[in-house]
Amino acid sequence: MNLTCTCNPGLAPCLAVLGTGSDVGKSIVTTALCRIFSRRGVRVAPFKAQNMSNNSGVTPEGLEMGRAQIVQAEAARISPHVDMNPVLLKPTSDVGCQVVLLGTARGNQSAHDYHTRKEHLFGEAAAALERLRRSFELVILEGAGSCAEVNLMAGDIVNLRMAEQAGAAVVLVADIHRGGVFAQIVGTLECLEPRHRSRIRGIIVNRFRGDRTLFADGVRWIERRTGRTVWGVLPWFDQIRIEPEDSVVIESPPRVPAPGAAGRTAVAVVRLPHISNFTDFEPLSAVEGLQVHFLEQPQPLQGFRAVILPGSKNTRHDLDWLRTSGWAQALLDYQRSNGCLLGICGGYQMLGRWVHDPEGHEGAPGSSAGLGLLPVETVLRAPKTTTRTSFRWDEDCGSGYEIHMGQTVRHGGQPWFRVLARNGRPDAAEDGCTAFDERVTGTYIHGLFDAPEITARWLRGIGITDAQAPALHGPAARDRDYDRLADHFEAHVDMAAIIELARSLGLGASGFR
Repeated sequence: MNLTCTCNPGLAPCLAVLGTGSDVGKSIVTTALCRIFSRRGVRVAPFKAQNMSNNSGVTPEGLEMGRAQIVQAEAARISPHVDMNPVLLKPTSDVGCQVVLLGTARGNQSAHDYHTRKEHLFGEAAAALERLRRSFELVILEGAGSCAEVNLMAGDIVNLRMAEQAGAAVVLVADIHRGGVFAQIVGTLECLEPRHRSRIRGIIVNRFRGDRTLFADGVRWIERRTGRTVWGVLPWFDQIRIEPEDSVVIESPPRVPAPGAAGRTAVAVVRLPHISNFTDFEPLSAVEGLQVHFLEQPQPLQGFRAVILPGSKNTRHDLDWLRTSGWAQALLDYQRSNGCLLGICGGYQMLGRWVHDPEGHEGAPGSSAGLGLLPVETVLRAPKTTTRTSFRWDEDCGSGYEIHMGQTVRHGGQPWFRVLARNGRPDAAEDGCTAFDERVTGTYIHGLFDAPEITARWLRGIGITDAQAPALHGPAARDRDYDRLADHFEAHVDMAAIIELARSLGLGASGFR
């Protein structure tokens, strides 16, 4: 089958990275390819037609998109744009989500209502992909979940249907760590119609542990059975830090022994049911001598230097969960014992006195009492705030981003930050609130720990003076790790074959170096 898209030769070719299941490594492979092609002088862009995640970020234009595609744009050394993730679904319940189309929230929809709009959304996504293909030399498509969900294929807008739309060749990613890799690969191919199966040109086996020579027979079996080349077996890595796409990586975290008794310095993050933007804490995890633990079950907190309430896509629901689970009492007890609490975005709202939702943006209209630890009151109302925000904490400056429906008013306490600019425009607003001698703080700004000066000052404020932030921190550390990931990938994957495939689809040699 000739996979070259002949409908418009002026469009850039596409490679698609699809998977045998969820969390098999599609995002990692896409990120690696973006950096590798960028290093070779190719103007490359990532694309994911539909992303379901509460982990989002803000573009330079002040629009919202999935965090994973922002990471991939960073790896490609380009600015993120909503065309790279035209449809973002942010779950608000087990059967509903907020739909963000081309960077703008379009309201909450049930799963049934969403499926009735899929043809419209597919058209929007296809148009976004065409715009990218006119602006770049190569586009790397990422799929979602398994590409062989036979009951969902008719309405698929992100896997093989989009690959077919783009005339893309497919790299299939499988995860050997979870077991059953042979069944993953063969089963995926067997579930596909012939025209879709023929798009899959090669296979990458991810997360291998141990002696790879012992898997050589396995590679030969896969190639004989499928007729596809195994382009590489990627070993497990721990030394490279790439932001994960969604919160599956922190599901069911274990109970942690009291860190103080063990002589460890640690902070805790409450793993809320609708946690969002948990990658805010990646820079803290890189601080030498500091442990960051996500906790789901209430436990004694006195050994932790600080406890963080992160962002939430459903603040009132998660407030109720804090009370029914016992977390609210644990947090109040911790504060009374002079513990330090930080709330970010939804967590900031929960630390206040009240959260009102008169129009039902997150569920049934109503009001919920907060934890009462900050003298603030929040009303959830449209339009949604999405800004890139620079700020100052006394003499220390940082930058981050805001994504929230809430408008919060202080009735006491002190503002935490002075805003310098939003979306590139000067601003002189105040953000956040501090109380209890700055032992309880809250802010709307995500990504505040990307700035080493802000991180160091916050650590000193919670009594940690010996922890050392790495020499490279935040964006600089991420950029270094994109190169490390690319090196790791090139050491174990036949990139010559992938480059030749891209050239066969129409990628010119002029951009290579």
